[in-house]
Amino acid sequence: MRLDIDEVTIEAAGARLVEDVRLAVDTGAFVGLVGPNGSGKSTLLRSVYRALRPARGTIRLDGEALHAMRPRAAARVLAALPQESSADFDFTVAEVVAMGRLPHRDRTAASDREICARAMTRTGVAHLADRGFLSLSGGEKQRALIARALAQQPQVLVLDEPTNHLDIAHQLDVLTLVRDSGLTVLAALHDLNLAAAHCDVLYVIDGGRIAASGPPHEVLEPALLASVFGVRAHRVRHPGTGALQLLFDLLPPTT
Repeated sequence: MRLDIDEVTIEAAGARLVEDVRLAVDTGAFVGLVGPNGSGKSTLLRSVYRALRPARGTIRLDGEALHAMRPRAAARVLAALPQESSADFDFTVAEVVAMGRLPHRDRTAASDREICARAMTRTGVAHLADRGFLSLSGGEKQRALIARALAQQPQVLVLDEPTNHLDIAHQLDVLTLVRDSGLTVLAALHDLNLAAAHCDVLYVIDGGRIAASGPPHEVLEPALLASVFGVRAHRVRHPGTGALQLLFDLLPPTT
């Protein structure tokens, strides 16, 4: 399923947070959204998973306007992992993951339990099924929430900093899982090296506007990184995979 963001502008409290953004995610592609803190990444993603309504522009799934869809219909095809997820009640991990089946009928059916079990196994939380969610570490919570999103069986997955709280092994494991899922994925990523290694296409957002887009090796150029992120970047290749990797230091002070 293809995702298109067409000239989207988002405003809040009289401020324009995102302006005239055009972005496309082809069916089955893994597209990364990168940019400095406060650039508009999370705001844009909130509009994609319907927490915010754009002031202008349209978001489409296979040509259908997302915000015109009924909530249950949208939830059957699009799942999201927000950057901050809170819980007021201490559900078990199994119960949290089962919430991913809510958009579907017969959520107590054996098939639903099998779907949830597979999602927990894929994200490495099956052994935590009976644990209270609030008792988990930050990384365990993150993996449980990703399992919930996978249990939803979406065609489009929206992730806001999915590697937050994860150790390096689980960061690599989760992004590999997402990349190999076959889903259409739009993810905001903080780590540029993880983005370069796993994404098919990157969009760089700065000040609420798209500053650059394209394959990682074309987008992550030293001049752009200096302008947008304020760092000096040195490009190298990973000795095992050949993927672009970046080494950073501070820009020299201007005189």
